[in-house]
Amino acid sequence: MSTSSHRAITHASVRDIPQEAFDWYDEYAHGIIDRREFMRRLAGLTVLGFSMTTLTSALLPNYALAEQVNFNDPQIKASYQFFDSPKGYGKGRGYLVTPNEITAPLPTVLVVHENRGLNPYIEDVARRLAKSGFIAFAPDALFPLGGYPGNDDAGRTMQASMDKAKIEEDFIAAAQFIKKHPQSNGKLGAVGFCFGGYIVNMLAATIPDELAAAVPFYGTPAAESLRANVKGPLLLHFAELDSRVNATWPDYEKVLQAHQVPYQAYLYPKVNHGFHNDSTARYNEAMAELAWGRTLQFFNLHLNVMA
Repeated sequence: MSTSSHRAITHASVRDIPQEAFDWYDEYAHGIIDRREFMRRLAGLTVLGFSMTTLTSALLPNYALAEQVNFNDPQIKASYQFFDSPKGYGKGRGYLVTPNEITAPLPTVLVVHENRGLNPYIEDVARRLAKSGFIAFAPDALFPLGGYPGNDDAGRTMQASMDKAKIEEDFIAAAQFIKKHPQSNGKLGAVGFCFGGYIVNMLAATIPDELAAAVPFYGTPAAESLRANVKGPLLLHFAELDSRVNATWPDYEKVLQAHQVPYQAYLYPKVNHGFHNDSTARYNEAMAELAWGRTLQFFNLHLNVMA
């Protein structure tokens, strides 16, 4: 059975799960409630006929479902590369993926993970970009603690224990590192998801002259004191049911408009935070593909020119 078939079966079996469960998962994933409280709330749904196995298998990530581009794909070449980060944790490591054959300089794209380290879904996103003709680099914020531990619960705990300012400096250093790749055309883009969306907004505000295209998926904006620095262009993706992140957008949009920053913002109907992540039931294939197609078009427009 193909990966897509597994995914279709998984999501068809959970379409009746109440929206509250997805909201609870969002709270759990972002540290608002702990695992015990999350499980306690899910247990309350068993009176509606759901088993705990059905609920947890639907809501918690299954990375076997997320792979769209195999790491052995002959069209790409993947490796792990180190970079210096003197203002951050000193040294970082990321997943570098390039097209297997490069005959001309290519644009670079920084890929930024969620709040739990460099998991298989984000590595797959980097491979998708490489198959589309970009040099992709996905750093692991958890490298100073040994790297992504293999499960999201531990990864989330590890990342929460780290110095946020140093993590931000590590991503700034990573962006500057990949922009200088020997086969780069000098143009840098960035795409990030959840916490990674925040990091992309932060990069747009801290290195606006170096970042030629920014694509945050359901990310909160940079600190208010930095927002006026943003120059864009930006392509922002929001989920209609993501009230937590969406509440931050009106004030951010006012700043972008006041400074005449070029941007496009899309609100995807009837989907949850994380709708692009195809390892959980939050995934919505139609909206994810629409958003990803827009992302590739945006990067091609702004990055496929020599600096």
